Amino acid sequence: MNGINLSTPAGFILLGFSDQPQLEMILLPVICIIYVLTLIGNTAIILISYLSPKLHTPMYFFLSNLSFLDLCFTTSVVPQMLWNLKGPKKTITYTGCAIQFYVALGLGSTECILLTVMAYDRFNAICRPLHYAVVMHPKLLKQLAAIAWISGFVESTVQTILIFQLSFCSHHQVDDFTCEEPALVKIASVDTRFLENELSIATVLFVVIPLGLILLSYGCIARSVLRIKSAEGRRKAFGTCGSHLIVVVLFFGTIMAVYIQPKSKYTQNHSKFLTLFYTVVTPSLNPLIYTLRNKEVKWAIKKLLTTDPS
Repeated sequence: MNGINLSTPAGFILLGFSDQPQLEMILLPVICIIYVLTLIGNTAIILISYLSPKLHTPMYFFLSNLSFLDLCFTTSVVPQMLWNLKGPKKTITYTGCAIQFYVALGLGSTECILLTVMAYDRFNAICRPLHYAVVMHPKLLKQLAAIAWISGFVESTVQTILIFQLSFCSHHQVDDFTCEEPALVKIASVDTRFLENELSIATVLFVVIPLGLILLSYGCIARSVLRIKSAEGRRKAFGTCGSHLIVVVLFFGTIMAVYIQPKSKYTQNHSKFLTLFYTVVTPSLNPLIYTLRNKEVKWAIKKLLTTDPS
């Protein structure tokens, strides 16, 4: 690559859609509105799950974790994104880029594991209902949540150390909205084959295997549900899984499209829209999906908003 190579540049330039200023003018208010809705929606889910005794169940314990994770995830990315969209200056410091990379990747990896844990919870609820309360006891819930968070940030620590030991091209132009691994690898001025192989292993561990376990859980769930003779019973059983399954499709679908795709000029702009989707849109949709599709959440909201003690 051309240019002087520096291992510790003063900062990076996050290009985003800098070649399309009109598009950036549209994205700025849209992303700002979505971000506010994300903050409100996920905070509401956490408060409702905490304040309503009826929702003190394993499912809502993990949902609260997911909402808190989404709050942190979108906040680690969106403020910097909004700052860059509002004007021609699109820089981020080297330290700021490293912190954003570490936090966003850690939270994203955690979400992969957490969604797998939530699928395991639904598997026990539907396939082993008589043993559900015994299996999913409070101590196990905390242990599973801890495993999700710890494993996510261990993965992030390893990736951050490997990425920020690289030497980068002198232009320091990251062709994305965020300090994301595929975009940073592209501006490295050294051989990155080892890192790309390591990223492939990490993708298998945190995307492919969790998704496989989720699909396996839902295969068992589908088999159990189809054995239920009552149509109402089948509908209720599928209803408890529908929201989680939609979230899984949205999150894993976009993550796989970003991290498992061919390298070409066409896919870079495509990748930017996918990055926008899973960093901005998906965290705002999760509360909406769980609220609209879940009678218990809607009941809890009405209960908390009404002054009628009944």
